Amino acid sequence: MQLSVLERNFINRYQGNFPLQPQPFAAIADQLGCSEQTIIDSVKQLKDRRLLTRFGPLYNAARLGGGLTLAAIAVPEQRYEIVTELVNTYPEVAHNYRREHTLNMWFVLATETPQEIDRILQSIEHTIKLKVYNFPKQHEFYIGLWLDLPDDGSVSTIPLQVNSVANKDSKESTFHLDDTDKKLIHVTQSGLEITASPYQSIARSIGIDQDEVIKRLSSMLASGIIRRIGAVPNHYQLGLKANGMTVWDVDDDKIIELGNLIGQLDFVSHCYQRPRNLPQWPYNLFAMVHGHNKDEVNDKVKQIEALLGANCRTHETLFSSAILKKTGFRLAA
Repeated sequence: MQLSVLERNFINRYQGNFPLQPQPFAAIADQLGCSEQTIIDSVKQLKDRRLLTRFGPLYNAARLGGGLTLAAIAVPEQRYEIVTELVNTYPEVAHNYRREHTLNMWFVLATETPQEIDRILQSIEHTIKLKVYNFPKQHEFYIGLWLDLPDDGSVSTIPLQVNSVANKDSKESTFHLDDTDKKLIHVTQSGLEITASPYQSIARSIGIDQDEVIKRLSSMLASGIIRRIGAVPNHYQLGLKANGMTVWDVDDDKIIELGNLIGQLDFVSHCYQRPRNLPQWPYNLFAMVHGHNKDEVNDKVKQIEALLGANCRTHETLFSSAILKKTGFRLAA
């Protein structure tokens, strides 16, 4: 995919760290050596060309007090289309992927309270008449897909390039949402308006002033409720067309050490401990790996295998073959 120098520089720098100030695009224009209107037009074009899947705050459902889990279903091929349609009707289903495995449908469920997770999973089971396997996060080792787009036209993943205290102390900090915060989340969860004064647009829509919008977003960013604010590149469109969810069976008493080791790899975008579901599912360590093709992903999987060594009994790679739904967490109005 052809990108201009300006587009490439914008994506490289602003997958997070989007300025929290009255005219953020003017600040970016100064950094990138162009006019404010030029960078605004460029970002709009990136979205129109679907090179960005969204632009704005990325909210952390768990830090908002909500429930979050990963679930899977073994769907008979003759029913796949109708089951997809039924599962995707649930607004709580944020992401849904087809994967190459007996468990061939994997979706992320995000709810406003943890108690709702079981209710929604039971409802889905009742609706589709198939067993739903629940794999809630037990430990988060790393999360963050940040793309690097060098001048040679290649694309790779690198560790997060975000300036935020949230990464250090979000687990320790507390933050209580009031009604205004909830309104702010509701109007920004699908993204920011790409205008010279996006925070002013938010302020008008919820009846507060711009400085208050910026202050509240800053507080949510520092507390970890917002993971980062910026561009979310479409890694498929930009060249990383292979997506492998690697799963590993490692000793429970070593999983913290091993999870932290794997989570530090440049090419791992998500790394979690999740429960086994025996006898069908022996795996307790999940690591997401991206590449230009399956061969590249498999080469990276071999690197993980070498690092784990004798600590790993068995593993699999579940390649994604279709995006069935991708909306992200949504807080009700």
